[in-house]
Amino acid sequence: MRARIVLLSGEGVGTGEIVERLGVTTSTITLWRDRYEREGVRGLLKDAPRSGRRPTISKEQVIEVVRRTLDERPEGATHWSTRTLAPVVGLSPATIGRIWRAHGLKPHRVKRFKLSTDPQFIEKLQDVVGLYLDPPEKAVVFSVDEKSQIQALDRTQPGLPMKKGRVGTMTHDYKRNGTTTLFAAVNVATGEVIGECMGRHRHDEFLVFLKRLERETAKSLDLEVILDNYATHKHPAVTAWLAKHPRVHLHFTPTSASWLNLVERFFAEITDKAIRRGVFKHVKQLEAAIERYIGARNAHPLPYTWTATVEAIIEKRDRASSALDRVRKTLAISDAVH
Repeated sequence: MRARIVLLSGEGVGTGEIVERLGVTTSTITLWRDRYEREGVRGLLKDAPRSGRRPTISKEQVIEVVRRTLDERPEGATHWSTRTLAPVVGLSPATIGRIWRAHGLKPHRVKRFKLSTDPQFIEKLQDVVGLYLDPPEKAVVFSVDEKSQIQALDRTQPGLPMKKGRVGTMTHDYKRNGTTTLFAAVNVATGEVIGECMGRHRHDEFLVFLKRLERETAKSLDLEVILDNYATHKHPAVTAWLAKHPRVHLHFTPTSASWLNLVERFFAEITDKAIRRGVFKHVKQLEAAIERYIGARNAHPLPYTWTATVEAIIEKRDRASSALDRVRKTLAISDAVH
């Protein structure tokens, strides 16, 4: 940019046109013209000293903070905080915090994961993702599961409503008033939800719900039902019923891969918007709230869009598996040394 200013000026181009061509200000043009006149090309290659205090933290200190954060643990604890690491490295907690932010380090946070070890992982993955991305003709795809042990919680004291400048409040303690289980099926194509609350979640209840799906689906369509590997879904009574209803087909996700089931997204949504903040004096109130939410959602349904391809998921699984193997080898070496 500096060289272009000088070259254009040497060609007789006016200041206004240089501003338009290079997107710089008039003062910037004047600065580098003057610098070139005084010092020549060398003047374009360096910056004048800037105001402000010089850094007091050396690169070595920054490296030490990062190294200890990544490779060491404080005595008697699982992770560092800014206050526990500060006296060890001789810096202030605020400085530790700035170094962590600059390097994207968050020792106080951890993400949970579970890598599927299902020997049929790829086959089941292809089956389920294929139903999302390329569903069969003359069939409806349902993502089905049960959300068990939903508690009807009543707060010990009434909360305060939200107002300007203050969030709403609710007590941290509660009274348990029973539980219910929500059986839900998300129509993958339309986003509509069929839901039913039941007192238990045995194979009997699952079969009742499965029969309802079959009953409420047009007889001309097959039912492709995506499920996890819960034992009730594979009960002999369920298998026997399926043999008599050949248009209903069950598709199981790989073990430890419930994230493949789109109904889990609905469960997270209804928990956040209808259950978690609710106050329920008995189970019937809880079930009524669940039914109201499903009814309101079905009035304007939106389908969940699956975008991840089989190839992308397998690549991510392989990277995670390799990283896990490296950790196992490191732990094995560490155990052998000790």
